[in-house]
Amino acid sequence: MLYDGECPLCMREVNMLRERNKSYGAINFVDISSKDYSPEDNQGLDYETAMGRIHAIVSDGTIVTDVEAFRRLYEEVGLGWVYAVTKYEPVATIANAVYGVWAKYRMEVTGRPPLEEVFAARRQAGECKDDKSCKM
Repeated sequence: MLYDGECPLCMREVNMLRERNKSYGAINFVDISSKDYSPEDNQGLDYETAMGRIHAIVSDGTIVTDVEAFRRLYEEVGLGWVYAVTKYEPVATIANAVYGVWAKYRMEVTGRPPLEEVFAARRQAGECKDDKSCKM
């Protein structure tokens, strides 16, 4: 699971999943805001891409995003019933649309600057190799 360790609301969910994962050991948590984050170790997902929405990498290397990522993560810690209904239409489409709005505005909702400003600040600080590959 790739997550933004600087997002307070995201961290509430990550901490709950971490606690549940103690009994399962199925999820590897990767903080994309960490200085140690490596796109090469995470299917080439650079910082900017990963910051745009939730990503999870399945053991076979498949990347899943959006509500499917949440559904799979919850399934891994015995809470699959929470997102089970999102497997079916029209719920899947509606859930992804709602998540898309959250992903677009989560920075502002959590009191942080817009993504473009975060990316620009990281580039200016020399934390990004180029415009596409942003890494601390």
